[in-house]
Amino acid sequence: MTQTDDLPAAGPRQRGPAGPAPGYREPSVSGDLPGPRSAELLDRQRRRESNARTYPRRLPLAIRRAAGSFLEDLDGNVFLDFLSGAGVLSLGHNPPEPLAAAHRQLDELVHGLDFPTPVKDEFTDLTLGMLPEAMRDRTKIHFCGPTGANAVEAALKLCKTATGREDVISFQGGFHGSTLATLSVTGLVEQKAPVRGRMPGVHFFPYSSCHRCPLDMERGSCAVNCAGYLERSLTDPNGGIPLPAAVVLELVQGEGGVIPADAEFVRRLRELTRTLDIPLIVDEVQTGCGRTGTWFAFEQYGIEPDVIVASKALSGLGLPAAVILYDERLDVWQPGSHSGTFRGNQAAFAAGVATMKVVRRDGVLSNVRARAEQLMRRLEGLRELTDRVSDVRGLGLMAGVELADPVTGRPASALALRFQREALLRGLIVELGGRDDGVLRLLPPLNCTAEEIDMAAHILHTALDAALVAEAPHGNG
Repeated sequence: MTQTDDLPAAGPRQRGPAGPAPGYREPSVSGDLPGPRSAELLDRQRRRESNARTYPRRLPLAIRRAAGSFLEDLDGNVFLDFLSGAGVLSLGHNPPEPLAAAHRQLDELVHGLDFPTPVKDEFTDLTLGMLPEAMRDRTKIHFCGPTGANAVEAALKLCKTATGREDVISFQGGFHGSTLATLSVTGLVEQKAPVRGRMPGVHFFPYSSCHRCPLDMERGSCAVNCAGYLERSLTDPNGGIPLPAAVVLELVQGEGGVIPADAEFVRRLRELTRTLDIPLIVDEVQTGCGRTGTWFAFEQYGIEPDVIVASKALSGLGLPAAVILYDERLDVWQPGSHSGTFRGNQAAFAAGVATMKVVRRDGVLSNVRARAEQLMRRLEGLRELTDRVSDVRGLGLMAGVELADPVTGRPASALALRFQREALLRGLIVELGGRDDGVLRLLPPLNCTAEEIDMAAHILHTALDAALVAEAPHGNG
């Protein structure tokens, strides 16, 4: 684990400078949603924006302002935001110290291409310093275009260049982005089906989804067959797959339904890739920057990947930035091999520096672990309401509640959608994911308080109860 884990436990959480603005103490929703002012903007958005827009369809809000863990819409409704910009806002909305750092930087320099600057240098020092000590001196950093998808593209390109190989191994249920190459290594068939000419040479293998095993095994009696299947496929001369350029993996499948990888599966995968000299790319776009209780999720699995992809919460403020961190032996790129006009976001670097300092100073990772334990304990209570809560799982403050028919095991998608809606009407913003959107997903700010966790848990209990009552005449969804 990183040096940030040596900090003392956070203790009772008091809202200091990073807390919500006065008046944002609890959710408050009046009437149906959307309210009239939000509805007006939503309608204008519908008429003018792309059909690909997503979040406002199920969360019909027009946002006015936000602070800390709370968000206010144009109609004055206040919500507890446990979506956090899809995991981007690690310290909640508008955290004062990162925000002030970004403001100061705006007066100095905003756009710097890939020139060195003092704030970029400090950001690099702190980012490398967040790695396990054994990795720091042999890790290179590359600043990518400002999205996680661009960083995944860079990681794939790097590994193909360094190895001279073509094929890539990915995993069923994984999500790595919506660009052409990242879509090619993403498991979601619905999204990729309309797109022709995807990147060739991608091979999908079973992920260690132990709750709903793709190989129909039981974890207590299996031999981690998902890992064994991959091992045999890559070492069998008749396995049909040439030695690949890379294996790309999420240690917690986020969009796939908040599925943490099995520890033995990850260990064996790392051993296999090291033995065969296959670079292992760990996609930490969503799990990185403290989300799971260590700065990177791979630390909890006792492995050292060859390439780490990080983006979402790098600035801690929602300003875009993306990097790959990789073993220096892979650094065979020539100048300009992966460029990008917007890879020098100085305000994002300034905010990121401030965020990392707050994380270290305030014991934020300790808070993540404490709040995660509290949250999982409260979510387990949802099982008492219905047998359609088939699983409660997560790692750190990345949690999921899976809803499914107890007989068929099929996702209870309609119930999940109603559950999300009932939660929103009570002032809690959460997202859906997983197969057929049957998993309620929670991504609260990493500095959320025990009181906010309790508020969210209370809303979820009442919302699920209301969803079950409303759906009772209509079957299992």
